[in-house]
Amino acid sequence: MKNFQQILNSAKERGPKTISVAVAQDLEVLMAVSQAKNMGIADAILVGDAEKIAEIAKDIHLDLNQYKIIDIKDITEASRKAVSLVSEGKAHMVMKGLVDTSVVLKAVLDPEIGLRTGNALSHTAVFEVPGYDRFIFVTDAAMNIAPDLQTKKQIIENAVQVAHALDMEVPKVAVVCAKEKVDPKMPSTVDAKALEEMNQQGEIAGCMVGGPFGLDNAVSEEAASHKGIEHPVAGKADILLVPNIEAGNVLYKSMVFFSETKNAGVIVGAKAPIVLTSRADSDETKLNSIALAVLMAVKAGK
Repeated sequence: MKNFQQILNSAKERGPKTISVAVAQDLEVLMAVSQAKNMGIADAILVGDAEKIAEIAKDIHLDLNQYKIIDIKDITEASRKAVSLVSEGKAHMVMKGLVDTSVVLKAVLDPEIGLRTGNALSHTAVFEVPGYDRFIFVTDAAMNIAPDLQTKKQIIENAVQVAHALDMEVPKVAVVCAKEKVDPKMPSTVDAKALEEMNQQGEIAGCMVGGPFGLDNAVSEEAASHKGIEHPVAGKADILLVPNIEAGNVLYKSMVFFSETKNAGVIVGAKAPIVLTSRADSDETKLNSIALAVLMAVKAGK
């Protein structure tokens, strides 16, 4: 798949799945849920303040008779209920509504009701970038502050799961640093080479990993050629693994605000996909994220 229209079409063909929305009294979330319902992509269970949900639904002419609503006004309890619906098999994924990310993730990680697997949780963003013949994945821009080598390995594996859900058999992973040569003074470049070797030895499977790369020679074949970099990933990267959350967050927001990109985001590493977008994101981004999570649930056999 190379664009979000293909993702939406595929999710329609392979769905629907059921979303459990935590603190659902959010305009853009309800608009996205409504669109997903109308397209046959996903059904939804709305957990939150029923009165506020009804007020928003009236404004956007949303027929709430199509949805199950669980009236819980406390945001912590609403988040816990939304997560428990997934752990109980009554929904296939969790979606964050009008609530802080930390509240939802605390419920996800709760040993009694949560969806923890023991692996690192990480955020994978998927961008449709004008002028590119492929999606560009960015990870991790939201979860792991300063990941060590083993955490970076799991972040790659999580992102590869997303790529596989989009029918990419062997995604190319570029470990992005400030330079494309190993420098002991720059630990991220040392990690990059180690991750490439782990991939070559089969410790990281289902993808091709290369690094270190600068951002330019990771995504531009011309830049890679100009610098004399010969590697199967050079200039052709699908997945960009960033060294830390600052780099990832700046790259993510630069792509959102400085270019005409479309995007989606999901948390990976739990027992089920977690649709986690910013409260500032549009309903289009939220719909794209729902469709992405549906394909991930299908791929996982949920």
